[in-house]
Amino acid sequence: MNLLIYIIVAAIIGYVATQLMHDRSNLLINIIVAVVGAFLAGYFLSPIFKVGTINDGFTIPTMLVTLLGAIILLAIVHFIRRR
Repeated sequence: MNLLIYIIVAAIIGYVATQLMHDRSNLLINIIVAVVGAFLAGYFLSPIFKVGTINDGFTIPTMLVTLLGAIILLAIVHFIRRR
């Protein structure tokens, strides 16, 4: 059940990240990339910032770290696409 909640919340955060990046080229692909970025943020950025993951609780710091991971991965994908 936690995985389902994590995916839904990551998809919502992915949508927000897509809107912040001002790129509406392919919304579904952007949300999928952002969900992957949110998962990666849980593993890599959470220990750096000493913040829990979404599984630990829905707090502002966990949402911001997840959003940051989604934005970073979206930026990387957009950079590679434009080359």
